[in-house]
Amino acid sequence: MREQTPRPKSLNILMLAPTMFFADYGAHVRILEETLILQSLGHRVTILAYPNGRDIEGISVRRCWGVPFNYRVIVGSSRHKIYLDGLLAVMSVLRVLRHKPDIIHAHLHEGGLIGWVLSQLTGAPLVFDFQGSLTAEMIDHNFLTANSPFHKFLLWLERRIDHAADVVLTSTGHAATLLTNHFGLPEAKITPTPDCVNADTFCPTLFSTAEKQRLKAQLGIPLDKKVIVYLGVLTPYQGIDKLLEALTLLRQTRDDYHLLLMGYPGVVRYQAKAHELGLAGQVTFTNKIFYHDAPRYLALGDIATAPKLSATEGSGKILNYMAMALPTVTFNLPVSREFLGDGGIYAADTSSEALASALNRALDLSAAERERLGAYLRQRVIRHYSWQRAGEQIEAVYRALLAGEPLPVTPMKPAPFSKNP
Repeated sequence: MREQTPRPKSLNILMLAPTMFFADYGAHVRILEETLILQSLGHRVTILAYPNGRDIEGISVRRCWGVPFNYRVIVGSSRHKIYLDGLLAVMSVLRVLRHKPDIIHAHLHEGGLIGWVLSQLTGAPLVFDFQGSLTAEMIDHNFLTANSPFHKFLLWLERRIDHAADVVLTSTGHAATLLTNHFGLPEAKITPTPDCVNADTFCPTLFSTAEKQRLKAQLGIPLDKKVIVYLGVLTPYQGIDKLLEALTLLRQTRDDYHLLLMGYPGVVRYQAKAHELGLAGQVTFTNKIFYHDAPRYLALGDIATAPKLSATEGSGKILNYMAMALPTVTFNLPVSREFLGDGGIYAADTSSEALASALNRALDLSAAERERLGAYLRQRVIRHYSWQRAGEQIEAVYRALLAGEPLPVTPMKPAPFSKNP
């Protein structure tokens, strides 16, 4: 009788999430999906986070104490994070003194700093999930300027946090290159683990034509227009100002489109801007869309857009668009190129005029051309960006750290898919 191979030990993973998890955008989606896949592989994951987030069934979240004057979800950089990080650090120390983890998995640089302290206290290896440069994000959010007296200190601190981890996971191959070239991190400490998507959930065939028409009618979207979809944070660094300005340029030559603008927190501001630009009848605002509802709303699109301006952060929304078989218009930035490859519709530069030109090309595609390009993008995302593969890769990193073995070798970028989408 053949002996069964014993199952590897289930790991106790402490995940640090210095954010108001869960909040249906960006880094929160990566934290959630990583947790879900690690749990499916048999591991115990406890997330330590700020207060005020939304609880998700089946996910263990322990929240730090809050304060009476802070009650809303924080998007991006904020001074409120200073005291929340302090409270989270205290709770984290108390937690590891009672429950020693096997692995500390930290998200965001604040989490990396707290994680380093916890790693020193417990001896547990520290995995840092890098999703973009701390100082670059603060500049993107107008929280810091490059000539600020604090910039040099924060850049030094960012470098120290990057180097403190036993291994750094990056949400894109471009981020891995950034860490090596600009922050001096050895390649041996970096494991690119790109953002992924659940293509079974984000699947266009799950929604019938009748269902989509009912939702369009409910939202007031004209049935005779091509729908451009955007889902994400509504802020200038996401390119929302440029997107609305691009629509005003498009309006000079065509009126066969309608923008479905999904997200928050800048709804009131951008509604006013759309009205000021004369676009009120061409844009539908939904405010926040829950993550589990995202596929149903994205299914309304004929094309998608992700005009993000940041050159260092990931852009997971692009993968959702690809899984929904949506031709995608974006700026010609490294992360967009990495995900879309030769299947993207790229603006020549980051101007409103270039974005309008790219949107115009996308809107000119015939239904057959949109279907062909969408199918290509969906196959690309299924081949290269599976959460199952990412979870197994993260698990392999954990095992290597605990065994004192070299980290598994992974490609910096996905292999070319085709030169003729």
